[in-house]
Amino acid sequence: MPSKPNPPQHPTKNPGNPAMLPRCALLCLALAISPLAQTELTIEITQGLDRPTPIAAVPFFWQGAGRPPLDFAAIIRADLRRSGLFDPMPESNMLSFPHPGTPISFRDWRITDTQYLLTGTAQTTPAGLQATIELHAVSTGKRLFRQTLRAAHGQERDLAHRAANQVYKAVTGIPGIFHTRIGYITDSTMMDGSKRYRLMLADQDGARERLLFESTQPLMSPTWSPDGQQLAYVSFETGRPAIFTQNLTTGTRTQLTNFPGINSAPAYSPDGRKLAMSLSKDGNPEIYVLDLATRTLKRITKHFAIDTEPNWTADGQSLVFTSDRGGRPQIYQVHLKTRKVRRLTFAGDYNARPRLSRDGRYLVMVHRQAGRYHIAVQDLQDDRLIIATETALDESPTIAPNGAIVMYATNWQGRGVLAAVSLDAGVKYLLPARSGDVREPAWSPN
Repeated sequence: MPSKPNPPQHPTKNPGNPAMLPRCALLCLALAISPLAQTELTIEITQGLDRPTPIAAVPFFWQGAGRPPLDFAAIIRADLRRSGLFDPMPESNMLSFPHPGTPISFRDWRITDTQYLLTGTAQTTPAGLQATIELHAVSTGKRLFRQTLRAAHGQERDLAHRAANQVYKAVTGIPGIFHTRIGYITDSTMMDGSKRYRLMLADQDGARERLLFESTQPLMSPTWSPDGQQLAYVSFETGRPAIFTQNLTTGTRTQLTNFPGINSAPAYSPDGRKLAMSLSKDGNPEIYVLDLATRTLKRITKHFAIDTEPNWTADGQSLVFTSDRGGRPQIYQVHLKTRKVRRLTFAGDYNARPRLSRDGRYLVMVHRQAGRYHIAVQDLQDDRLIIATETALDESPTIAPNGAIVMYATNWQGRGVLAAVSLDAGVKYLLPARSGDVREPAWSPN
């Protein structure tokens, strides 16, 4: 077996300082606010596959002068490990450091039971950064793909996440979500006892945390536009709840509603042209749809019960929503043209905060069973219900754009933390902050 050469030059292994991510308040019709201290987020995989796929992501060979801007392979390994489906080999266990264009001794990698091998080179270009990656099946020595990725200056982490996406899809057949972002709300108590509420944005792994808006009044219910360029949310800055949108590039904020009573639970239509919401301007809370171009408002439901938390079906023809019209909160669907309403959930005495997968097959919700709140997944094709979480006080689910993972908020060791679970409940991980709470995550569409 050949001796291990010196690794290619790369920075100290640190895929970034993940920032704090959100804790959701238990919200159907009311707001719950918790104190928060901003701090770093840690990732703890609590359950993965019994036999995750062994893979080696070799340090990228740096072809430029000086040192590379970050350790690309370390970020890729962290992404794949967090998925729960892969068991990346530590760099210290690697026997060699091949890169595209150099011979690979697959015999050495077979000895370590590695199934896949990722190699890469990276260099600067006038436009930014360029990396070439290759994925190999170790058992056959076959190259599964070779791809060149490019990124502008300052977007090196995006390049690494995109490389992880390519590996994830090549092995699982499912698009990766490592390039996606999370919007969320934090609240903190200042030294003088006052409150600060912040709308935050970060990569899905917690890195590159960014403040979007700060207020002394509560913020809640962030939701993404389908193009990923805007967030809609509720702010109490006017003295009562009002719905705002904010452009993530320019920072421009636009107030959309300020009706008397409740203005809550905004949700963009799949084409981005409309916004569903819950308003109580005509009495009790009902579901409305606002045309964002014309500002025409249409009332969708008309019932003496409380109707709230609308979410769109993939075809944009219907809304699912929470209502207590049956006596307790359950999830219903209303067709926008016919206004026909049908009940979707019957198991349990409480089902709320509906979220649909992009293919429309799975309905994710907050479900109460034996007095405990869990995240549940209902297969709308066969009506099968899966209780996906085992913790208590699980709240505010948001689905990854590939439909494979649900992120939610829960209570762990007396603190509000972010957690994630695969739809089949086979993979689970926690993202606790070392102190404080976070709430209301919203997963970006792309």
